[in-house]
Amino acid sequence: MPAALHPYLNFGGNAREAFEFYGEALGATPQFATFGEFQAVPEGDPAADKIMHGSLEITDLIRLYASDVVEGMGGYTRGTNVTLSLMGDDETVLRSAYEKLSVGGEITMPLEKQMWGDVYGAFTDRFGIVWQVNISGSEG
Repeated sequence: MPAALHPYLNFGGNAREAFEFYGEALGATPQFATFGEFQAVPEGDPAADKIMHGSLEITDLIRLYASDVVEGMGGYTRGTNVTLSLMGDDETVLRSAYEKLSVGGEITMPLEKQMWGDVYGAFTDRFGIVWQVNISGSEG
């Protein structure tokens, strides 16, 4: 998949409810993975059933992604909870975008191999916009 830009919506604990609502309204079926499924929180943690990654493919070109913001991820502020997410398998383009867009900003997660197998990183740019970069199929 070439590099693509997708809105990533963050929720304060109700991502599943929101995406089920959006899916019904937009005629699409949401897909979810929880923090517990990825073992991203300890067993029995209250956040285990919260959404680590949700997706809603509305058309081939329109996709929304979602996550619940849980403890340790930073704050959640209603109204400023949209992240721009660059995704794809073009490692050269995506690494360059990460490096250039993060100049003068704050890196919150270095671009590195993650538990789901992709290379991922996040930062807030110098204008206050939060970005995520996910390189699928990368060797790291």
